[in-house]
Amino acid sequence: MDVLIDNLPVILEGFGKTLQLLAVSGVIAMIVGTLIALFRVSPVPVLRRTGTVYVAIFRNSPLLVLILITYYGLPEIGIDFGFFTMITMAMGLYTAAFVAESLRSGINGIPLGQAEASRSLGLTFSQSMSTVVFPQALRNVVPPLASVFIALTKNTSLALGFGIAEASFRSKELLNDFPTSRWWIFGGIALGYIIIVEAISLGAALLERRWRRER
Repeated sequence: MDVLIDNLPVILEGFGKTLQLLAVSGVIAMIVGTLIALFRVSPVPVLRRTGTVYVAIFRNSPLLVLILITYYGLPEIGIDFGFFTMITMAMGLYTAAFVAESLRSGINGIPLGQAEASRSLGLTFSQSMSTVVFPQALRNVVPPLASVFIALTKNTSLALGFGIAEASFRSKELLNDFPTSRWWIFGGIALGYIIIVEAISLGAALLERRWRRER
């Protein structure tokens, strides 16, 4: 227990970096995922195909491979935004495929008559999506989106192998320095991840309950 108390600032610093990875990757995933979801339901064939290809590539590729390509491959062709940005970009683009599919399932769950009614009132596809269909779809997919972000939280530990000093990286350092306290270190780091995941679950539950009352 003393190893956790004595090294609490280091552990908290690691979880702070984990939260940064989660926040930046999550924003990228939501922006790109929403765009890809709209592509997937677009009446324009080339956009639908673009969305389908994106999901097929990023959902079916291991995240570690995407990180390796981003981390080592892009700098070779002159694209280098720094380690942290490159890794969050890989995580965000990977997670965007799952966000897109969650949102698409929500959009497909909205009765077609609502979109047809809005179009009959003179709204364009973009206006119909942004004002009628998408807000309802988003409310329907809060639980699956929460699951996507919980998976992203755990995926941030892959940054350990690339020198980002997040929580798992700090736990490795502590294990090297205090090998006889490994179970306390494992337990403390696991508890930190559980707290983050439970916070995401709680936020999703509160949001879902609030939107259900507004219906």
